[in-house]
Amino acid sequence: MISPTRFSELPKYAFPRLRTLLGDLAPGDAPIQMTIGDPRHPAPAFVGEVIAAHRDAFVSYPPNDGTPELLAACADWLMRRYGYAADPEREILALNGTREGLYNTAMALCPEEKAGRQPAILTPNPFYQVYAVAALAVRAEPVYVNASAATGDLPDFAAQDPDLLERTAIVYICSPSNPQGAVASLDYWTTLLDLAERHDFTIFADECYAEIYTGAPPTGILEAVRATGADPERVVAFHSLSKRSNLAGLRSGFAVSGPGNMARMKQLRAYSGAPLPLPLQMAAARAWAEESHVEANRALYAAKFAAAREILGNHPVPEAGFFLWLPVEDGERAAVKLWTETGVRVMPGAYFARDTMNGNPGTGFVRVALVGPQDETVRGLTRLRDCLYT
Repeated sequence: MISPTRFSELPKYAFPRLRTLLGDLAPGDAPIQMTIGDPRHPAPAFVGEVIAAHRDAFVSYPPNDGTPELLAACADWLMRRYGYAADPEREILALNGTREGLYNTAMALCPEEKAGRQPAILTPNPFYQVYAVAALAVRAEPVYVNASAATGDLPDFAAQDPDLLERTAIVYICSPSNPQGAVASLDYWTTLLDLAERHDFTIFADECYAEIYTGAPPTGILEAVRATGADPERVVAFHSLSKRSNLAGLRSGFAVSGPGNMARMKQLRAYSGAPLPLPLQMAAARAWAEESHVEANRALYAAKFAAAREILGNHPVPEAGFFLWLPVEDGERAAVKLWTETGVRVMPGAYFARDTMNGNPGTGFVRVALVGPQDETVRGLTRLRDCLYT
């Protein structure tokens, strides 16, 4: 008999769970897909041109840490966006998508013990599910900190038991958050940085939605590091072209941290990383250096958020990201009702969270992705409103 592994108790991933829930149920109308956060706006036209111009480089092994051109482009973007000066050689690491980085950085930086005990890794709840798997992979205890309207849809890490914080090694935080779209303020980041210093843990800031917003640009953790003079080794920030540039398939992201953390991350990646092919790194460098396509992309999302506000009335529309986190009585029942009566496919909120002593904070919600074309989005939201809210 095969013994269970540390991953044996993982629930099914959200999308297989939805397929099981809906099974063979027929859609009530022409299907509209609003489940997955897969960007569907046009990719920048220059991407194919850059890849074609460098196609001969597919024959060579790419540099594991990123080309000088890509690292410099990431550093330049950090300065433009956050006013943060990072050494491209010592403080930035190119990633094959940020999911790789969010997982492997825990492998590189989590200690075997913290305060003489099993380390804890704290995550928001609901959350991007790679955080929990990374915690299990390093034999840490994953602790799910509920994020609800009562906490501004961001986890209140400072309210946790001081004994738990003393053995906390890593805190994952996503801003703008997935799925709620909540944005951490400068005060929130500053409080978290102070907590990390007092309890000696590292903050993993997942900021992959930072360029999709409708008002002011979301404040980033590196702005708080700069403003407070915090130790950059307290933070690893993650950024991606997937949402910013509609290039999810390019698999280009990067991490930025202090040189000590970065040396350990690069050492592990030398053995386990999967670097981007050189032509893709050159395309990514161009994408990080160019802003007009990002502004056009943001305008398309802004139009869909404006439509959502008009169609849904008093129901919440977030500041940033491209999801709606809509209240319902029960997320699974709402997803089935929507599908069978209208053909709109959404995700039950509970699939992005875990049960805690205070319940599952996603049970009374559905997540709706606003990634399709404007007309499709309007049809989907109108059907949703008429089915669930009238």
